[in-house]
Amino acid sequence: MTLTLSGLAKARGEFALGPLDLSIADEVFCVLGPSGSGKSTLLSLLAGISEPDDGTVAVDGRSMNGRPPEERRVGLVFQDGALFPHLTARENVEYAAEDPEYVGELTEILSIDDVLDRRPASLSGGERQRVALARTLASEPDVLLLDEPLSSLDEPISRRLRGDLDRLFDTLAVPVIYVTHDQRTATALADRIAILNDGRIEQVDAPTTVLERPASRFVAEFTGNENVFEVRFDDRNGRGPRIGGTLLRGPNDRSEPAAGLEATPGVSAVTVCVHPSRIRFPADSDFEDAAYRVPVTIERWLHENDSYRVFARVNESLDLTATMSRIAFDRLDPARGDETVVAIPTDSIHVLEQSDSR
Repeated sequence: MTLTLSGLAKARGEFALGPLDLSIADEVFCVLGPSGSGKSTLLSLLAGISEPDDGTVAVDGRSMNGRPPEERRVGLVFQDGALFPHLTARENVEYAAEDPEYVGELTEILSIDDVLDRRPASLSGGERQRVALARTLASEPDVLLLDEPLSSLDEPISRRLRGDLDRLFDTLAVPVIYVTHDQRTATALADRIAILNDGRIEQVDAPTTVLERPASRFVAEFTGNENVFEVRFDDRNGRGPRIGGTLLRGPNDRSEPAAGLEATPGVSAVTVCVHPSRIRFPADSDFEDAAYRVPVTIERWLHENDSYRVFARVNESLDLTATMSRIAFDRLDPARGDETVVAIPTDSIHVLEQSDSR
């Protein structure tokens, strides 16, 4: 199955979505964006809840425009599951089932066999969402839409359900459109991610590319790439890259330009980003592989489950954020105010834009 959007557009008051042009095959396609970016509007157009002002939605070349939701063979899982409260979990799943044998497969894959005789009110949030998924998939839709199904769940439950979803998606052969504002879920599940901002798609790429090679400053900052800063050159010949006045030096105390930081006549500065996960401390095993060294002062850190987010100051005008494993953090054993050196691999520096010297 292939879902195709051609010039799809919809206006709601002062907000306008699109025009959007996308082709989504049998893959998990996550639409990631902040509140108000148009995610819900897009879902309503795909599901047939509303009609576009312009453009088409097609499945395998068949236009869905003008068709009501029940004729589109599109399955939609809402944030709250939207189960029938008077039916048991089993009756909810069987409600629209086309194949009783497939119902059994789904309940086993989603680990809900032991709750099938209970009503929704007695189920946990994670159990309700798994039952809602099973009910939607039992109708064997041509396209599966998920509207932030994990957003109301506690993190341990969300983490477990992400694993369930990943296994489930491997068994499907239909386009899966997963709408969310949660970067962790998107990068864990998606084959491709579309970044939606104010009704426009800023980038469509594999998760790693979106994180490490963002197409715009908005994409960089929205996906948690806190290290967005300006690199300036000493003269108009593009020599001597500096960040916040600090010269970037290689391991042998000499400047070694990364891609995009080579000498370029007429370029006085570039705006770059470096993902926090790519910055290395001396305690990291691959520290020596990095090309640039930057002296920093450790300011503070946050313990985030299996890693630490470390905030370090280069100088009065520039801070850097790095993600460290627990092993590396314990090995470094930092204290506030410690002076150290961080390493920035050349292939982690991504140029967002250039400024000329004129």
